[in-house]
Formats: sequence, structure tokens, C-alpha cells
Amino acid sequence: MSFSPSTPFTLDDLRRILREAAGADEAVDLDGDILGTEFEALGYESLALLETGGRIEREYGITLDDDTLAEARTPGELVDAVNALLTAAAQAA
Repeated sequence: MSFSPSTPFTLDDLRRILREAAGADEAVDLDGDILGTEFEALGYESLALLETGGRIEREYGITLDDDTLAEARTPGELVDAVNALLTAAAQAA
């Protein structure tokens, strides 16, 4: 997939990648309103987020540093961080 400024990284993209990278806890409804829910409460620990970050990097052609992944405590924060990197990459191209 290639990024264009008209197609931002969305929560649905993150849900799909989380499921592919680390599965989903049956007790957690990823399809609900999870933007502000901490990853830990959703059942995703640091190793799962590293795998998720790696998949985002490969799919979208960006680099997520460790600080970005560590500081993004919720899906909403990670979506915002990815979109900021995608926008910066599109502007630099």
C-alpha cells in the first residue's frame, strides 16, 4: 500500500494491523470506541506494539522510533503519530 495525503492512517487500519500482528483478546472489543483506551487495557504489551510498529513501517514506508511507540499509550495517540509521520514524508517527497 502506498500512502497519499488524501488517505490517512485510520483507526480501522490500526485495528487490522493489531489483529494481524498480535491477535485480539476475546474479552476486548476492538471494534468499540477504543481511541482513548490505553493499549495495556486492550491487552497489548510492548512486544505486541513493537510488532505492530514494524508492520506499520513496512506497509506505509515510514520509520517509527522507539520513543514514538513508547509514548503512544492509546490507539488515538498512535494513529495521530503515524499520520504526522506520513504527512511529513509526503511533504518531503
